[in-house]
Amino acid sequence: MRFLFYTHSLISDWNHGNAHFLRGVMRELLALGHDATALEPEDSWSRENLIADQGGHAVDAFHGTFPMLNAQVYGPGFDHAAAVDRADVVVVHEWTDPALVARIGDLRKAGGKFTALFHDTHHRAVSREGEIAGLDLSGYDGILAFGEALCERYLKAGWGRQVYSWHEAADAALFRPVEAEEEGDLIWIGNWGDDERSAELDEFLMRPAHDLGLRTTVRGVRYPDHALQRLDAAGIAFKGWIANAEVPQAFARHRVTVHVPRGPYVRELPGIPTIRPFEALACGIPLVSAPWSDAEGLFRDGDFRWARNGDEMRRHLHELVNDADARKEQAAHGLETILARHTCAHRVQELLTILDDLSASERKTA
Repeated sequence: MRFLFYTHSLISDWNHGNAHFLRGVMRELLALGHDATALEPEDSWSRENLIADQGGHAVDAFHGTFPMLNAQVYGPGFDHAAAVDRADVVVVHEWTDPALVARIGDLRKAGGKFTALFHDTHHRAVSREGEIAGLDLSGYDGILAFGEALCERYLKAGWGRQVYSWHEAADAALFRPVEAEEEGDLIWIGNWGDDERSAELDEFLMRPAHDLGLRTTVRGVRYPDHALQRLDAAGIAFKGWIANAEVPQAFARHRVTVHVPRGPYVRELPGIPTIRPFEALACGIPLVSAPWSDAEGLFRDGDFRWARNGDEMRRHLHELVNDADARKEQAAHGLETILARHTCAHRVQELLTILDDLSASERKTA
């Protein structure tokens, strides 16, 4: 089959986690003999910020790391009708311009032979509900939402279309245990953003790292001056943006990592951990997580540790940093679950099953 993905960016993962997942999904589709192309707008803010931050060589690095992936940039004159006409499946990410979202749906309603899927991987459906509610999805065959809680939002909004839970997962071809010389104890990879978890980062990252005297590194973007000052006061080294392809090496150079979810996910979208824990566990690094609800049972007891508060985080980090056997046991447990249930290969099989289901429903309706 010929898959066409409309995305904010495949080339850039600067503050754009969906690129991580889409790269892995496209890689797995190609491995199964399918065709896969990603389209991204020429004014992608992620790609523009990546180039402004790192220079054009960061784009070259993407192509060097993922030579098998086809990413095309479109502008105002691009022929979207011709592009979707050549595809069997068109997946449109929720970052896509609303007018284009509607246009692709109209092309499907007008007799397009492709299957049209809308893909939502963000908390905007709850944090900025009006933006998503205002989208015209009437022409889409189905909605892919990255968790059951988000599926419920779409069903309650009365979209009247097939809604499927399609969690993100680790690109196991990239995220895997590797060998590297140790340089620190704790690493956290994540973006500061819009102060959605500033209090949580203080409680579950900065204060425990400071109190335990851990050699700690933080990587990410969108850190305002006050956040950088807080990291510095805690004795934490801030090293800025890191290409997602370099993350496995970064994990390998440290003993433990943490997961600190954003507030909207914890409060409104239980069961959706985002992609970071999948990737960390796939790399075989022990993980300690701040509170969130694993409402869908994605993980097993022992895959990672829960810290209900800062005191528990300190206790877990102290043990894992100082006990090599505990680190090894926990890392193996988490990696086993990822390889059994949560790789992009698993998600591609789920997607193919969804497409079969939609095809059967269409035949029944006809």
